[in-house]
Amino acid sequence: MILGLFFFLFKNIPEEKIAATPNNPTWNDYNPNGKPKTEEKKSEYWIAPDTNSISEEKNKELITYGRELIKNTSLYLGPNGSVAHISNGMNCQNCHLEAGTKSFGNNYSAVYSTYPKFRERSGSVENIYKRVNDCFERSLNGNALDTSGKEMQAIYAYIKWLGKDVKKKDKPKGSGIFDLALIDRAANVTKGKTVFTQRCESCHGKNGEGKMNTDNKSYQYPPLWGEHSYNIGAGLYRLTRFAGFVKANMPQGATFENPQLTDEQAWDVAAFVNSQSRPKKDLNKDWPKLSGKPFDNPFGPYADKFSETQHKYGPFGPMKKK
Repeated sequence: MILGLFFFLFKNIPEEKIAATPNNPTWNDYNPNGKPKTEEKKSEYWIAPDTNSISEEKNKELITYGRELIKNTSLYLGPNGSVAHISNGMNCQNCHLEAGTKSFGNNYSAVYSTYPKFRERSGSVENIYKRVNDCFERSLNGNALDTSGKEMQAIYAYIKWLGKDVKKKDKPKGSGIFDLALIDRAANVTKGKTVFTQRCESCHGKNGEGKMNTDNKSYQYPPLWGEHSYNIGAGLYRLTRFAGFVKANMPQGATFENPQLTDEQAWDVAAFVNSQSRPKKDLNKDWPKLSGKPFDNPFGPYADKFSETQHKYGPFGPMKKK
């Protein structure tokens, strides 16, 4: 009788009044499949294959070398590289975090599933080799790899392995760069400098020069501007791309689920960094159709009448509505 009364009273307690703790979630925190909602939410995002499984692949040596090239590009292909001297000293994983596996860290999850594909920037259908070499020539401010060479084939093998469980044409959740909400003003370079000084300078240096490892061949923290940083043709030179990258990943330890900067801080510090001097690149062949040029491309000509300054720093709302 007492047990039945207790069950009746407990059953009729409103769910919102049942205390929830990390070890005692409420009934509202569970989905019909029995999984906590927080656990299910995390599982929606792409997770890279376990690197231990590389040993099961027929081309395991090539995949392993490709992963090593992504992680430590400069040791092999930087100014003091052991294979060739064709890049600026940065590593691929400076932009494609955790060897291209981090959610919203510009990961490679959708590369093998979506390429070849048409890209507006070149006005042509591109394969993975072309896309990789774009990174070498823009983000690494260097020279293209021989597409038939061991290094390109290794990078290709690693990217293919990472995307082996992704269906063709699918783009997993968490791929690419976080799509940061626009703000209703232009990004402020002066405010961005303050954010940089307070939150970024300790790793990337007062002058954005980065911090070298003791081997003097690679960076512990990459340069954000100057002769060894990405050039003006890199994707991160577009403010929406860099601000989204910063929001989801910076300062060190931040994630898209637990960011450390406000949206406005991310926009402003991205504007400050991209206002600094960096290597040039001939962009005359980029965006052959003006109608396909992104609204945040910082170089004219444009299909609209907005200024180059507004295309670089915003506000972007009026342009996006066009």
